Amino acid sequence: MFVKSVMIPKEKCLTISGESSVLDALNELEAKDIDALPIIESGKYLGMFNKYLLYKAYFYSDTDKETFLKQTKVSDVVTREDTFVKTSDVFEQAFMKLYDFPILAVVEDEKFLGLVTRYDTIHQFKSAFGMNTKGTRIAFTSVESEGRILKVSDILHKYHTSVISLVTFDETDKLVRRIVLKIDNEQKLDRIIHDLEKSGFRVLHIDKDE
Repeated sequence: MFVKSVMIPKEKCLTISGESSVLDALNELEAKDIDALPIIESGKYLGMFNKYLLYKAYFYSDTDKETFLKQTKVSDVVTREDTFVKTSDVFEQAFMKLYDFPILAVVEDEKFLGLVTRYDTIHQFKSAFGMNTKGTRIAFTSVESEGRILKVSDILHKYHTSVISLVTFDETDKLVRRIVLKIDNEQKLDRIIHDLEKSGFRVLHIDKDE
């Protein structure tokens, strides 16, 4: 999945000019209850503004609160100027960059195209784990070897089972890999479990959505 499929287009984004006062920016954050604002000038992305930056800048300033809020420009309190993603980047790249900041700009040739938020990433991971569709989740382990996913696929095909999600873990472990499979075929669950174990998989847990 690519960033362009999950981003909020610029037409729907709240932005602020670098020439605006930090007071205006702060009022916008509080009024809309958002975490950060992209700073845009003539369509060009300059960076991000948030409350943490504002408080930090005020703490190190020599001015009183009222003067600081009214006279300091947003462009004086900016971060993540060089942290953004492109529409062609894969979703995982956006996820890693969102680890320590809630909003990420989507930029092409310095032009602001939209935003990806931490909420978007959570929503996509819910989809990847099949959390929006009821089914039966099977957690099992497999010895790291070629063809292990093909074995699972053959078993599911044998019982005409539809896969809601399939996620693997422990990619750095050279010996054992955990797999979480979610299916919609509960009637043949016992047969599927039997064939998984017969094929060398160790079933750890089975959970059915209510």
